[in-house]
Amino acid sequence: MQVLTEGEVRDRLKPDRVIAAIESAFRDRYPSTVIPARSDLQMSGGVFLAMPCYDGAGHALGMKLVVVQETPQRSEDRIQATYLLLDPQTGRPSAIAAANYLTDLRTAATSAVATKFLAREKVEVLGVFGTGRQARAHIEVIPRVRRFEQIFVCGRNAGASRDFAERMSAETGFRAVAADARTCAAESDVLCTCTSSQAPLFDGNLLRAGVHLNLVGTFQPHTREVDSTTVQRSRVFVESYQGPSVGAGDLLIPMQEGLIGPTHVAGDLHELTSGKKRGRTSVEDITLFKSVGCALEDLVTAELLAWDAGTT
Repeated sequence: MQVLTEGEVRDRLKPDRVIAAIESAFRDRYPSTVIPARSDLQMSGGVFLAMPCYDGAGHALGMKLVVVQETPQRSEDRIQATYLLLDPQTGRPSAIAAANYLTDLRTAATSAVATKFLAREKVEVLGVFGTGRQARAHIEVIPRVRRFEQIFVCGRNAGASRDFAERMSAETGFRAVAADARTCAAESDVLCTCTSSQAPLFDGNLLRAGVHLNLVGTFQPHTREVDSTTVQRSRVFVESYQGPSVGAGDLLIPMQEGLIGPTHVAGDLHELTSGKKRGRTSVEDITLFKSVGCALEDLVTAELLAWDAGTT
């Protein structure tokens, strides 16, 4: 059995390969995949998640184990994950991997797939709410499917936004600048929310026509990063109808308010990537992808690790 550290995972996983694997998986493998409901175990100060996945046609079996802390001492420690890849014939473990970077990368790669199918071809500004691991991953990955001239960063305060923007500019070579919430929401062509906020980050009336949003920061029914106006104005897609996406507060709260119904969700990633559902219908559409994490994303990303490590 291979045991992979965070450093080894980071060295072996390449963003472009992960984007391609996730797109292919949702297009071709999703119908043969069994993705049980995620198990959520409430703990003191956080939640423990178990995310199993089995692909009968692809002969793959695995599970991710995650602890999400509500108030970690360091923001980068909020999510701690481990991935266990199993031999589907024998049940023996073939690889165990530290999965923090795996989670960061597969989430951003999934947003990249949604962006590829939903964002306008001509874009100029990428906006990112957040200054943590997911914000970093999205700044590194989203420009692989669209070309941007500038990146706006909006954190908890001006100082955090400025420091993070300077680091991202130095590390990635992109022109990242700090922006307030109003500017980030109103002037971005692709907008990614990567926060642990429990309340909307901006007024949905600020969004301009044609923007695409990736919402990735919250997953519980009482928390949301965008307001009901944002969701009402948007053509909405999720990872899976069967997954917890529609139970996340971003969509559940406006449903409970009677402002949208289940049919407001236009499609899932399988329908989008396979061409069964149309994504953007015009350049004026506001499109929204709500992500809460799908076990298929973890499985196919872990497979890339296993192949590189020679375990399968």
